[in-house]
Amino acid sequence: MANNIDVKDLLEAGVHFGHMTRKWDPNMAPYIYMERNGIHIINLYKTAAKIEEANEALKKIAASGRKVLFVATKKQAKDIVAEKAAAANMPYITERWPGGMLTNFVTIRKAIKKMASIDRMKKDGTFNTLSKKERLQVDRLRAKLDKNLGSIADMTRLPAALFIVDIKAEHIAVKEAHKLNIPVFAMVDTNSDPRQVDYVIPANDDASKSIDKILSLVTDSIKDGLAERKSEKDQQQQEQKAEKATEKAEANTTATEE
Repeated sequence: MANNIDVKDLLEAGVHFGHMTRKWDPNMAPYIYMERNGIHIINLYKTAAKIEEANEALKKIAASGRKVLFVATKKQAKDIVAEKAAAANMPYITERWPGGMLTNFVTIRKAIKKMASIDRMKKDGTFNTLSKKERLQVDRLRAKLDKNLGSIADMTRLPAALFIVDIKAEHIAVKEAHKLNIPVFAMVDTNSDPRQVDYVIPANDDASKSIDKILSLVTDSIKDGLAERKSEKDQQQQEQKAEKATEKAEANTTATEE
């Protein structure tokens, strides 16, 4: 379970290290504990409380069957986000954010369908009828599409929420989410404006250990939500089977009596 966040674990992961004081955003003041050697230190008790708040909401989204899109294109976050999001069966963007990813989702879906059509060409043999030059072009297009959009290939509709690592780096994603009223969950460092985020997790968004720790906690709660959904579905199926069995038994009894 992702509940009862241990502050000691957050401390060991370096979640408390903010930016240099001269780079701070004054709106982060409520989440700052102190200043040490010119660096702001984040209040980890507030971080823990905010993680629990975010996790509760993320768990509900996952349990409802909707998707959370994870976004992190900075070097130290990419691999961690890709691994954690994939393990929780959620879509993610770790390459360049495609402009209009949310606001022009229809076009993005067309690009994903193009990828699927290339795969069909390869399966049904059409690909082999192309010239060597054409095959090379198609392969390059497929590789480019897969690199940028492969991780969202199963996202057939807009996500219910975004989870972002570093809202400064991903400001376009934040802007698009705002336009469509899609809630934003994010790791927010001391140099960023938390007012842009619906569920703020004040944390060091530059160190890989810190990112890994927060992402582990967040995706664990999503997995809990998915497990809850599966359990409910299994229960419904069992109840339906039991109902059918009862109906069948009653029908047999009636037929015997007649």
